[in-house]
Amino acid sequence: DFKHTYVGLDKVAEEGKIVVVGFYGDSLKIGYGSLGGWDTFGPARLITKSKDNILYELDYKPALKLYKEYLGDQAQDLPGTGLLFPLSLHLKTEEGRDIEVVRTLLAVDDKAQSMTFAGDMPQGTYTKLMKANFDRLIDGASGAAKMSLQSSTSSLPELAILISCIGRKLVLKERVEEELEAVRSVVGKQAAITGFYSYGEICPTAPAEKQCQLHNQTMTITTFREE
Repeated sequence: DFKHTYVGLDKVAEEGKIVVVGFYGDSLKIGYGSLGGWDTFGPARLITKSKDNILYELDYKPALKLYKEYLGDQAQDLPGTGLLFPLSLHLKTEEGRDIEVVRTLLAVDDKAQSMTFAGDMPQGTYTKLMKANFDRLIDGASGAAKMSLQSSTSSLPELAILISCIGRKLVLKERVEEELEAVRSVVGKQAAITGFYSYGEICPTAPAEKQCQLHNQTMTITTFREE
C-alpha cells in the first residue's frame, strides 16, 4: 500500500529507522550502476507548480488532466496504471552535469488535479512521460551490471547486491527472472547475488559520478571484490 516501512537490527523493527553497514580496506573494490530502461515519449513539459513530491502543473496546465490525456482508457485504473507510465525528470548535479532520473506515480488527487510521486518534483525542471518496454527493462538491468564493473575494476566481482524497484516487478510479472539472468550473465557465475525489491534506489548516475541520486523504477547494483 506504500504506507509504512519498518527497519530493525537486533530488536523489533520500527518506522523512521535505517541500518548502515560500513566496509573499508585498501584491497576492497566497490562498483555501482543504476539504469531503468524505460522509453520516453511526447514533448518535454516544464514543471510550473509543485511542492516537494506533489506535482500540480505542467506547462501551466493541471498535471493530472494532462497525464490522463496521454493514458487514454488506462486513466480509469489510476493510480495503479501509473506504474506503467512513470516520468523522466531532468536534473543538474552539483557539478552542473545534466542527468535523468525516473519518478514513479504513487497517488492522484482528482479534486486538486495533482499527482504524488516517489521523490521530489522540483519546480522549474523539465519532465517527459515514459512507458514500459519489456526488452528495454531487461537491457536496463544488464546495463546497470556493466556500469558497476566500469566504476570498480575490470575484474569480476565476488558479491553483487541487486536493488530492483517493486514497480519493475509488478510490470515485468512472470518475466522478472529475466532481469536477474541478465545481471548474472554480466557479473559471472562466481559472484554471490543477493538483494531485494525497494520503494526507491540510491546511486550515482554514472561510474565517475560521486553524488548520489534517488531513483525509481531502476535496477541498482553494488558490486564488491577483494584484490
